[in-house]
Amino acid sequence: MSPAWAADSFVIKDIRVEGLQRTEPGTVFNYLPLKVGDSFSDDKAAAAIKALYATGFFNDVRVETDKDVVIVSVNERPVISRLDISGAKEFNKDQLIKGLKDNGLAESRIFDQSLLDQAIQELKRQYFSKGKYAVEITPQITKLDRNRLAITLDIVEGVTAKIASIHIVGARHFKEADLLDEFSLTTSGYMTWLSRADQYSRQELSADLEKLRAYYLNQGFAEFNIDSTQVSISADKKQVYLTINITEGNQYRVAETRLAGDLKLPEADLKKLLVVKPGELFNREHVNESVTALTDRLGAEGYAFANVNVNPEFDKEKQTLVLTFFVDPGRLTTVRRISVAGNTRTRDEVIRRELRQLETAQYNGDAVKRSKERLELLGYFETVDVQTPPVADTPDQVDMVVNVKERPTGSVQAGIGYAQHDGIQLSASVSQSNVLGSGKSVSVNFNQGKSSKVYSVSFTDPYYTIDGVSVGYDIYHRISTPYNSNTGAYDLYKNTTTGGLVRFGVPVTEYDRINLGIGAEMGTLALSSNSPQQYKDFVDTNGTHNTTLLGTAGWSRDKRDSAVWPTRGNNMSVNANMGLPGGDLEYYRITHSESWFWPLSKTLTFALSGDVGFVNSYGKTKRVPFFQNFYEGGIGSVRGYDSGSLGPRDTDGDPLGGTRKISGSAELLFPFPGMRDNRSLRTSIFFDAGTVWDDKVKSVSAADAMRYSSGVALAWLSPIGPMKFSFAYPLGKKEGDKLQRFQFVLGQTF
Repeated sequence: MSPAWAADSFVIKDIRVEGLQRTEPGTVFNYLPLKVGDSFSDDKAAAAIKALYATGFFNDVRVETDKDVVIVSVNERPVISRLDISGAKEFNKDQLIKGLKDNGLAESRIFDQSLLDQAIQELKRQYFSKGKYAVEITPQITKLDRNRLAITLDIVEGVTAKIASIHIVGARHFKEADLLDEFSLTTSGYMTWLSRADQYSRQELSADLEKLRAYYLNQGFAEFNIDSTQVSISADKKQVYLTINITEGNQYRVAETRLAGDLKLPEADLKKLLVVKPGELFNREHVNESVTALTDRLGAEGYAFANVNVNPEFDKEKQTLVLTFFVDPGRLTTVRRISVAGNTRTRDEVIRRELRQLETAQYNGDAVKRSKERLELLGYFETVDVQTPPVADTPDQVDMVVNVKERPTGSVQAGIGYAQHDGIQLSASVSQSNVLGSGKSVSVNFNQGKSSKVYSVSFTDPYYTIDGVSVGYDIYHRISTPYNSNTGAYDLYKNTTTGGLVRFGVPVTEYDRINLGIGAEMGTLALSSNSPQQYKDFVDTNGTHNTTLLGTAGWSRDKRDSAVWPTRGNNMSVNANMGLPGGDLEYYRITHSESWFWPLSKTLTFALSGDVGFVNSYGKTKRVPFFQNFYEGGIGSVRGYDSGSLGPRDTDGDPLGGTRKISGSAELLFPFPGMRDNRSLRTSIFFDAGTVWDDKVKSVSAADAMRYSSGVALAWLSPIGPMKFSFAYPLGKKEGDKLQRFQFVLGQTF
């Protein structure tokens, strides 16, 4: 045989491929720029070698000749038959393998040592970003038959480096300790074993540096700068030392605010939107809020592409600055078309009926924002993204694109909880809040504890009419056996109720709703020898069996920023429940509750809440049904007192409840110490007040006087359900009061 470059030109009679183990000969011939009948030359031999190398399949390619036969000899690169990762705990193994695949290292692909080395370095960088500097990644490569390889990356993660010290160099106006209070990262302390805030993370450090920058910019230091950040690691790679060098600059006050540009609206009206006020310290957060307020206001007027830029003019001698807000409203805009995407199950009409921006109408930024909020409140979607891209070649039109990602809306749940006196609570439910994508909901619920048992079926159509009037149906069976604190048993009475209700909801505004209902229920009362005399008197007058015609009416408003951890806004409700004429029991029960939230800082929220109510009988019912009475005391009302123990008592000291109630609470809400960024825990310091009374009961003592308490509380959204704990010190307690300083509710029971 002769090498190709030593061969004379000839006509190829045959081509042979040697050295193949896994690759099919046809694959080689597809890439080979030679075929039988061609005239062979050195240039064509070089082209063949180049073409086969370019496939990436081979480590070595040679072209030789034997008379008029061309022989192509190859040395195949091995293929990855199996790729695995062992020892990964910090990251999900499947995600790591996907990341390797995105970078070219995956099963069934040609093995490339350089890609493997790059992958190992990238994995180490990811671990370094999590503070695991001692990580070791060892590749185990096993040769298999047919030129295949099995690769396993053995990872020994090691411990996460803990922060030994954090120093801020250059701080003159603030104490270092006060600045470090803004950080999520911290040195080891008594709670860091739970929060892990002492474990170094590059991402957390970047976030903390932004918090530091925001702190200074919000305190008037408009020229603040972070000069450098040094991260030093101990020799054993277990400790990290952070040093942050800053330049504070001068502290500036706002001398004047100006508006410039094409305002479109009266300057006086826009000036009222500015959160920045002359005379105050420069505050970047207030500047950003002012820009947002201006753009939102112009957006509400139809200017979808309004742009506001802020130009500061510094007077370094006086340490003041003038802020000029340059307004560019753009063109008045209309919405050409609204499209919905991502809803594979939910019908288009269910989404479109929540939209407050209409097609072919003038663009309204407030309506677009509210449309997104309403879709999120449905609970059908994991994410809702609303975009308003401009229409090509039409500068005064936009399209509105609603992209949703659906979440499962059906659930089968079982729960267990515990509440003092109520004992273990078992619950189960089967629900579907978006039946066949129609937006209608159905649920079947079961709840069983020592003091109550509830079985119910509910159906709700939120859009019974196109105007958003809802209709719902409830069927229920309840058994109530309240706890008797005097006997330690559940023998106050037993009330068994079976009934049904038809509900209607009428939207009045975007935040207000009127609710109406009509129904009926049948009840059976059973008393014991330990039942209060008042209960026995009621049964003697009204009997043990009764049928009640029910009527309900209510008005609610909710303007909180969150239903879970609110920090601003308020919610209120007024509700009336009635035993209507024609039934055995005639009464009316009215309650009114309000809650208000004010943010004092990024971490502190002040909350006030109040609750009043009264119940009365009328017509043929001479006395209020005792099971409609109000009870106060315990978690959820006046903490520190035994549950339901406040208010009137009979001659045996048993609590009777009352036909009137009032309660209120003031709370200072803040994150759990050492876990400021944890959204599942919240602590509070509280002051509670409240009582119940009955102006028809003349034999009671001063037990109807107000009671007060103060203490601390903890709310936790745990993986098994919400939990609430409180420790209260009763104030102004009276003789005979039943106290319970530590109280808690666990699981699905509150």
